Parts: sequence; structure tokens; C-alpha cells
Amino acid sequence: MATPGPDVARDASGQAQQDLRDLLEFDQRREFTRFLMSYKFGIDEMMTKINILKDEFTYIHDYSPIEHVKSRLKSADSVLGKTARKGLPLTLDAIRANIHDIAGIRITCSFIRDAYRISDMLTGQQDITVVAVKDYIAEPKANGYRSLHLIVEVPVFMSDRVESVRVEVQIRTVAMDFWASLEHKIFYKYDKSVPEALLDELRDAADVARHLDVKMEGLHEEVRGPGTTLRVIPD
Repeated sequence: MATPGPDVARDASGQAQQDLRDLLEFDQRREFTRFLMSYKFGIDEMMTKINILKDEFTYIHDYSPIEHVKSRLKSADSVLGKTARKGLPLTLDAIRANIHDIAGIRITCSFIRDAYRISDMLTGQQDITVVAVKDYIAEPKANGYRSLHLIVEVPVFMSDRVESVRVEVQIRTVAMDFWASLEHKIFYKYDKSVPEALLDELRDAADVARHLDVKMEGLHEEVRGPGTTLRVIPD
């Protein structure tokens, strides 16, 4: 059998190196996909907890503090884009440590008191670790945005390990949710360059929504009696 010439050998070597790079990239893609799957499972775990709390609370009190729940998992492109914008190294450890909104859940409730009640019920569970809390209900953002934000860690039991997965939980009233949805649409339409007059209108609308929340809370208590929580509703 003839010995391959040097050009053929180089071509074979180059192809082998390319095949190796492709294999490594494929393995990295698989690992990244599995990484994102753990966040999807984290959402599943939290949704199970939320549904159990909702059903049990409804059975005991004949009333549900939760109107509806939505979940969202960032796409791979979105995660990588945010990683690049933050100037982070493209490693799973860096992404895990610095990007906390890969998995997100939004809980909408009827009343302000319910937002705190839901937060207390969730964070009181032994296998949930509270990483951070931002109370934009008590201290709204300058633009009028109000919501209760939690970053929690929940254990996810994989086939070969246990992952502690971070999930962002936003809890807000129907009025807060309506305002936030409108604000998002306005910023999208104006490509974030919203006229100042319209921003003033949004802040006024946020104030109206706050007063509506307080008024509806009062009516609710007149009908059903004071809530069981000791939290004070922010003015």
C-alpha cells in the first residue's frame, strides 16, 4: 500500500483537528442545553410549590390570594447576549453566579396584602433559600414601577447531582401588572426614547393604580375582615 503524501497527511490532520473542535463545540452545546434545562426544572419546582399553596389556601380560607401565574425561561441567545453585555466570561459558573433572571415567575394577586402573604409562604419553606429581596411596593422605582421581587434558590434533583437553581419571582397586584404591561408597550413603541410628558402621565397613572390598590384592599377587608398577616400595607 502506498504511503500518503505530505499534503494528504496534512489534510487528514487538519480534518481531524476540525472534527475535534466540532466535537468539543457539540459537547459544550449539550452541556449548555442541560444547564438551561436545570432552570426549566427550577421553574417546574417553584410552580408546583405555588400551585400547592394556592389550592391549600383556597381550601382552608375559601379564597385564593393568587389570580394567575406566568413563567418564563430565557432563550440561549438571550442568556449569551446578556453575558456578553455584562462582559462576563462564557463559562457556566460565571453565568450561574451573575445572571439571576434566567428563570422567572410572575405571580399576580388581587391585593397588596396578598403579595406579602404569598412571599412569606414561599420564603418560609425549608428548601427555598432567599438570595435577595427588592420591595418596589414599599419603595417604588422613580418611574412609578411597583412590584415585589425575590431571587430564590430551589434544589433540583438531576439524575447524577443536585443543582441549586436561582429563580426570580415577581409578585404584584392586577393594577401593578396592568401598569407595568402598559409601560413596557410604550417603551417598546418609542424605542426607549419616551417623551417626558408621557413619562409624567405614566407616573400619574402609577399613583392612581396605587390608590386603587389601597381602596380595593379596604373594600376587601370590609367584606372578609382583616387579613391574617402582620405586615403593614405601604401608603
